[in-house]
Amino acid sequence: MTTQNAANTFRKVERLVHGKATSDGAGVRLTRVLTQDLQRRLDPFLMLDAFRNENPDDYIGGFPDHPHRGFETITYMLAGRMRHHDSAGNRGLLGPGSAQWMVAGSGLIHSELPEQESGLMEGFQLWLNLPAVDKMIAPNYRDIPANAIPEYTAANGVHVRVIAGESQGTAGAVQRPVTEPLYLDIHLPAGSHFEQAVPAGHNAFAYVYRGRADIGGTTVNDRQMAIFANDGAGSVRVEAAEDSRLILVAGQPLNEAIAQYGPFVMNTAEQIEQTLRDYRDGKFEAAVVQAL
Repeated sequence: MTTQNAANTFRKVERLVHGKATSDGAGVRLTRVLTQDLQRRLDPFLMLDAFRNENPDDYIGGFPDHPHRGFETITYMLAGRMRHHDSAGNRGLLGPGSAQWMVAGSGLIHSELPEQESGLMEGFQLWLNLPAVDKMIAPNYRDIPANAIPEYTAANGVHVRVIAGESQGTAGAVQRPVTEPLYLDIHLPAGSHFEQAVPAGHNAFAYVYRGRADIGGTTVNDRQMAIFANDGAGSVRVEAAEDSRLILVAGQPLNEAIAQYGPFVMNTAEQIEQTLRDYRDGKFEAAVVQAL
């Protein structure tokens, strides 16, 4: 294989995204990395929030009761403790290295409140769309403790936690049909590299949250997202210029209409109007959440 052909094997970076500083919930400061204008480009993913706060004033209010319908939320904690409660009476504690996978489906109300008054609070929340046929399925909920997330360390010292999908023969904690999400947390020592197969038809991005990495031939710095080009290549390659950490996310696009109104994501404006009526009528408060 020539050098040129080898380079063409790996996806290039189409663009870099810095995200937008904002606040949500009861004043939690965060960076909205995947914003609404990128939803079509990164289908089936709807939103990515990254939070990294050491000042408790920036997170102490948490996310009091709020509704969701029509998609899935994946919360992944790097540091800190967050308590979940939902309208079916489920409770769960997110701690360092743990994840929560919630299918909002037909609708529920939940809260995420910090269980700490000082120290670092860091992590991500990713929104994954549901196909039209599954928008109104019963809500599902699963806590995934840190020790239940499969992980491996390669010979070159790269450490990978497989939250969803599969990497180097290691199956992730969650497998989802239709959208087939891949969600990896990758730790690279300086001078190391990592390669991951990604189906050519899947949309993919990486978000560096420590250090600096060369991704698809482009330098990506701390708190930057790289959107991979859909150029037909079947793999992504990351090279670490220094000790670096990043998440890699990919999925099969749905290619369906997206109608969003705040925490509700459906396919038509009429469905959004029905959702608002259902919420006003208290139907979300009676949600029965099933095990995922």
